[in-house]
Amino acid sequence: MRLSICLALLLAFLAAGCNTEPSTYKAQPTANCLRKDGYQVTTDPAKLGVVEGHAENGGLVAFHPGNAVRIAFGASSDDAIGIERGYRRFAPKKLRPHIDDVMRTEKNAVLLWTVTPPLDEMNKVFGCLKG
Repeated sequence: MRLSICLALLLAFLAAGCNTEPSTYKAQPTANCLRKDGYQVTTDPAKLGVVEGHAENGGLVAFHPGNAVRIAFGASSDDAIGIERGYRRFAPKKLRPHIDDVMRTEKNAVLLWTVTPPLDEMNKVFGCLKG
């Protein structure tokens, strides 16, 4: 009985150590993944907007035919709240009425699309969020 308890605890510790989900996402690994999926991506701060250009863990703009997504990576999920506020403040007037349709947050990453993306495009971009 003691052996089975020890084995169960050992397996639980190993499973916890195998979690590959990062606690925060970052611009460069995400950009690399998006490029592999056919997006044209820039992480050059001079070519980014004010929000993603000043995000703690970087930012990027990824272009795909018919749409583009801006992603700002904060230092933590708490930073995402401030990033959302920044996007709302600096959004073009044309975008403001429907910004909730095109903005999503995942942990420390805030994503802002030009137009509401189809579900498969959204899933592809979320699948590329890397730490």
